[in-house]
Amino acid sequence: MRLLSHTYWRGSWVRFREPMAAVEALARCRLVTVNASDGAQSRGLYWTPRAHPRPRVAVVAAHPRVDFSQHYLFPHLLRAGYACLGANLRSLNNDVSCVHEQLLLDLAAHLRWLQAEQGIERIVWLGNSGGGSLGCFYQQQAAAAPADRLTHTPAGRPVRLGAEDMPAFSAMLVLAAHTGQGAVLMETIDPAVIDEADPLRSDSALDMYDPANGFRPAPQWSRYAPDFVRRYRQAQRERVARLDAIAHAHLARQGEAERMRGGPAFAAQPEAARRAIERQVAFQPVMTVYRTLANLHYTDNSLDPSPRGYGSLLSDRPDLMNLQLMGFGRLQTPDAWLSTWSGLSSRANILLTGPAVRIPCAVVHAGRDLDVFPQTHSQAIFRALGSSDKQFFDFPSRLHYFEPEGDEDEYQGVQDLADALLPWLQARVPA
Repeated sequence: MRLLSHTYWRGSWVRFREPMAAVEALARCRLVTVNASDGAQSRGLYWTPRAHPRPRVAVVAAHPRVDFSQHYLFPHLLRAGYACLGANLRSLNNDVSCVHEQLLLDLAAHLRWLQAEQGIERIVWLGNSGGGSLGCFYQQQAAAAPADRLTHTPAGRPVRLGAEDMPAFSAMLVLAAHTGQGAVLMETIDPAVIDEADPLRSDSALDMYDPANGFRPAPQWSRYAPDFVRRYRQAQRERVARLDAIAHAHLARQGEAERMRGGPAFAAQPEAARRAIERQVAFQPVMTVYRTLANLHYTDNSLDPSPRGYGSLLSDRPDLMNLQLMGFGRLQTPDAWLSTWSGLSSRANILLTGPAVRIPCAVVHAGRDLDVFPQTHSQAIFRALGSSDKQFFDFPSRLHYFEPEGDEDEYQGVQDLADALLPWLQARVPA
C-alpha cells in the first residue's frame, strides 16, 4: 500500500522548476563552506547573476532540515539582479539533534560570509515552510541587544548568542510558513496514545480516526463535535507536557551524573560505581514519539475552512500514515525535542518572535496547503509580525510548495508567485 503523497514527495518540490542549463546560463554558482562560532561546519550554494556579478543585495533561504540550495524562487530573483544563497545548516536531512539555538549560529556564519567575503550590504530572508519560524527567531535575536539575547537552550545548555555577530535582515518573505515546528506538532500529535512505550494502546474517546468520534475516510469529510475538538486539543497539550517531562528527566539524570563525576567523592567510589557514572554522563538518549499525523484539520475541512484537499502533506491516508515511521518529530534527542518539536518549550514560534520583527514583511498563503491553514497559521503570523510595513498575499488555488497538481504546468505557480512578490520586494529593497 502506498501511503506517501505522490505530489509532495516526488523528488522534493523545493527545487528549480526550469532546466539546470537555463539556470547556469543565467547565474554563476559556488559552493560555500562556513564554520559557526561553536565549530560546526555547514555548506550552501551561492548564486550570482551573470548580468550583475557583484550584487549588493542577497536573498537567503534556509530550513532546519530541508535542502533549500536550489529554491524554486531563485531564478526569478536572479533575473531581477539579486544574489541568492541557499544556506544549508548542521541538521540538514536529519533533525534528530536539531537545536534551533545552534542553527542561529550557523545562519549567522552564512550571513557574515556574505558581508565579509561578497560585499553584500542588505540581506532579505526567504522563509519558506519551516524557514519562516527559523528566520523570525533569528531576526528576534539579531535585533536584540547582545545582553538581552538568549544564554541557554530550553534544555539548559549554554549558547553564546550574546557574543555572536548577528547581521540582521532588511526584509522578509514569509512563504507558506507555519508558526513553528513545535506549534505544528502540537496540532498533529495523537492524544489518544496512552503509553509512550506501547504506542498502539489508545483511548478510543480521543481517537480522531474512530468513526464513533466523527471520522469518515476520504473522499468524505469528517465532522467533529465542538466538545470533542476541545477535549482533543487539551489532550494534545497534555501529551506534549508529558513528553517534556520525559525529556527533562533524561537531562536531569545526566546532570546528576555530571555533578557526581565532578564532585570530591568521585575518586573514592568503587571502580564499578565510577564506571556507571561515566556511562550515564556519556549516554545520549533518543526519544521516539509515535503517531504524529493526527491533525483534525486533515479530515474535517469545517475547521479553519480552505479549498484544501483531504489529508496531509505527507499522505492522503493520514489515518494509516499516523502509524508509519514517516511523520513530524518522530525521533529526537531530549535537547532537540525541547528546542524544536515541543509546542510548550520551543522558542522558534512566530507567535512569540513575530512582535520583534519590525522590518518589511510579505506573508504568502497557499490556499490549498494541506498543513498550513489560513487562520491557524498565515493570518496568525501576519497579525503577530511587529512590522508596520507588511502585506498579505493569498493564492487560493496553490499547494504548499507551489507545486503543480495533475497535468498542470509545473512552472506556472512559481511564475505567479514571482510576479506578485518581486514588485513588492523591489520597492523596498532594490537589487
